[in-house]
Amino acid sequence: MPGNEEKDMNFTQTARGIVRAMAIVLSVAVPLAITIDAADARVGKGGSSGSRGSRTYSAPPSTTTAPNAAQPMNRTFTQPGSPAVGAPAAGAAAKGGFFNRPGMGMLGGLAAGFLGAGLLGMLFGGGLFSGLGGLSSIIGLLLQIALIVIVVRLAMSWWQRRHTPASAYANASATGGPAEGPGAQTSFRSGLGGFGLGSSQPALEIQPADYEAFERLLGEVQAAWSNEDVAKLHTLATPEMVSYFSKDLEENKARNDVNKVSDVKLLQGDLAEAWREGETDYASVAMRFSLVDKTLERTSGRLVAGSETPIEATEVWTFARRRGGDWELSAIQQTS
Repeated sequence: MPGNEEKDMNFTQTARGIVRAMAIVLSVAVPLAITIDAADARVGKGGSSGSRGSRTYSAPPSTTTAPNAAQPMNRTFTQPGSPAVGAPAAGAAAKGGFFNRPGMGMLGGLAAGFLGAGLLGMLFGGGLFSGLGGLSSIIGLLLQIALIVIVVRLAMSWWQRRHTPASAYANASATGGPAEGPGAQTSFRSGLGGFGLGSSQPALEIQPADYEAFERLLGEVQAAWSNEDVAKLHTLATPEMVSYFSKDLEENKARNDVNKVSDVKLLQGDLAEAWREGETDYASVAMRFSLVDKTLERTSGRLVAGSETPIEATEVWTFARRRGGDWELSAIQQTS
């Protein structure tokens, strides 16, 4: 019937319109997806990975370089609620008095034993040191008093040393020289909310040499990633971060891709916070840098994503070091 033929024609035209619209959307979306993928091809894959000690699940303070909040970790070995490195177990300090504090061990037991024995003697009418008589009793009394005094002094000295906080600094900063390239200025400044003041961990002073190490690691980590040099990455990053890098490199190989990063230049950097946990120092630094980021087909060298045009990225890198050791990359976080 004519009416049905007209309806079929309208339906066909509508379907064709939908197909054309989808084709237009795909023609725009596919290049966009490639662009996004290119931006995420560099070391860390544009995600947030690693550990920041007891602050892994706390966002670093915002800085001039990274005013937006850092994204939470997508990959981390640190479990929520785990105690800080070197910190006593939760509730340990609340158990009893001085001689029951964490780490007192044998000293606390000896002192408590001597005092307890004396108190029992008093309760049974024999005085603090019952059963002592003559010269031998006096000598024994003096020896016991001297021993108790020594034990208590040792315990007090040990306790004071254990709980003396590290020196806190609130204005550590350094400014580097100009970066390579026209108009590029390398700059590190202390973040306004930095150094973890008011936290349970002592603050940490960051020296000019530390800032130089952070800038050097930025370039060296990117270069080792680009060269797929896992052995070199082991000297620049924590084992946790190397495990993520190795996994990402294996995925690139499975896709027959290789990511090449070059011309890495630090444009600006701010210290967000620096602190100490036990024997480990941490420093979270916001860095804005430029780089050439491109992905090539491994076998042919054909450009798959990215370009020769430099792009800019802003990330928060956390570095860690054992006391007296070298800084290593411990975490990378993207900014919102």
